[in-house]
Amino acid sequence: MSTTSERVYVARLAGTPVFDPLGDPVGRVRDVVMLLRRNLAPTAVGLVVEVPGRKRVFMPLTRVTSIAPGHVICTGVINLRRFQARASETLAMAELFERSVSLKDGSGDAFIEDIAIEQERTRTWVVTKLYIRREGRRKGVLGISRRGETLVVDFDDTVGLATRDELQGAALIIQTYVDHKPADLAAALMELSPARGAEIAAALDNERLADVLEELPEEDQIALLSTLRRERAADVLEAMDPDDAADLLGDLPAAEAAELLKLMEPDDARQVSQLLSYADDTAGGLMTTEPIMLGPEATVATALAMVRRHDVAPALASMVFIARPPLETPTGKYIGLVHIQRLLREAPHEQIGAHVDPAIEPLHVNDSLADVSRRMAAYDILAIPVVDDDGRLLGAISIDDVLDHLLPADWREHVDTDQSTDGGRRG
Repeated sequence: MSTTSERVYVARLAGTPVFDPLGDPVGRVRDVVMLLRRNLAPTAVGLVVEVPGRKRVFMPLTRVTSIAPGHVICTGVINLRRFQARASETLAMAELFERSVSLKDGSGDAFIEDIAIEQERTRTWVVTKLYIRREGRRKGVLGISRRGETLVVDFDDTVGLATRDELQGAALIIQTYVDHKPADLAAALMELSPARGAEIAAALDNERLADVLEELPEEDQIALLSTLRRERAADVLEAMDPDDAADLLGDLPAAEAAELLKLMEPDDARQVSQLLSYADDTAGGLMTTEPIMLGPEATVATALAMVRRHDVAPALASMVFIARPPLETPTGKYIGLVHIQRLLREAPHEQIGAHVDPAIEPLHVNDSLADVSRRMAAYDILAIPVVDDDGRLLGAISIDDVLDHLLPADWREHVDTDQSTDGGRRG
């Protein structure tokens, strides 16, 4: 392997384009996979590369022929299966940056801000330098608080890199994704080892964890939920959308699902139990029991205020469902729906009952997935109501619920046909 310099700083690799020998783009570097060894310098064994489709895969460093400013060149065919770190592996940027180490000279502790790797004669990439920031802050001449001193030190002059601080590392990853969508954090969790993922889950609050769980494949949902205490697992299920919670419980053994339902709040458990009573591929199994519902006498201003809530999914926020009291599922007699786009053109004081769309008929709770998809396509809408035999509103189906059932079960993983010749290391 050739490099323009003998030393490569990991942080500078972030986002670097990866090319094949012909100069065609392969993807971009997102992290470096390390093996930590007690009393020995860690070794770098591969890169996490984001390929088209936002899927992240593993590229062994043995396949990398050149690392230079602005590009990485690889050879051979890479395995396109989704990357997930093994228990023995650590992601440098996601897990080691901001980790605390102690300086052997007794001058105190410091936090890692970058890591330098160099290739030995054996072609193994080894950590040789750490770019660190000393712990604490100090006052400047004007009394302004300043960050601790930064410096580059030899790896051998520090101790503690291989000692994982679970809370510190989890907090760093959570902070990194604080402004990202739940799907982004879910994708990051899928790359980490199961043990590391469990640490992140333990550090997330219930609402954020619920949002992340909804974005994970079923197998990963079950695995992550199993790492939680039963009481907390029930709290997280309560924070999930009822239809997503029902889908997850439906994949668990019956006894385990029943135990979690008993631990949930009665109202939440009732809604989820209702959804579990319907077949997965029916309107009842697809719907959520929490659409936006109002009476016909409600004003346009009230309806618009309801859809502005940050916790309302975009598809469900596209319309308001009108029914007679009680205005919680199952409601009184279903009247119809009103499109938010229509309400934007009406006076705030007008009653929404005057703007019902008469062309859209509700689905019956036992209608099939095929019926649901055909009706939504015909109406060209993002959500559709579901009623029972008595015409009471039971819930609504959003377009994302339909797509979840129409797409392959592993669509979240973006799994392609394995084109690898490296023995199926990843999978």
